Amino acid sequence: MAKQLRIEKLQELIKQEMSKMLLTDLKDPRIGFVTVTDVEMTGDLREAKIYVSVMGGAEQVKNSLEGLNSALGFIRREIGQRIRLRFTPEISFALDTSLDYGEHIQKLLLQVEGDTKNVDNADGSGGENSSRE
Repeated sequence: MAKQLRIEKLQELIKQEMSKMLLTDLKDPRIGFVTVTDVEMTGDLREAKIYVSVMGGAEQVKNSLEGLNSALGFIRREIGQRIRLRFTPEISFALDTSLDYGEHIQKLLLQVEGDTKNVDNADGSGGENSSRE
């Protein structure tokens, strides 16, 4: 239980420090609007996968991931200094598509809602003035 708590604490620390680095330290022009959404660490704390969400099209996503991967050495060194771990974990980046998926679901729900309103209006039962006295 205590080990799981330590892992969660380190994941949150890495997420915070990585977010700070994106705002202030990483100057690569390829890195666009990137948000750290999650960090997953292995049980032995040797590897950390940082999930990022990137605003923009496919080209912007590709460029941002290339910029982040080219800065891996700097990022790993900074995290090691800021968090002061005995072993700094190997870091990898993964694209978090959950926000895109959520947006897709939202669009589908709005589309279904619009379709049901159109069906209600077409059969005459959707309007307030449809009842006769």
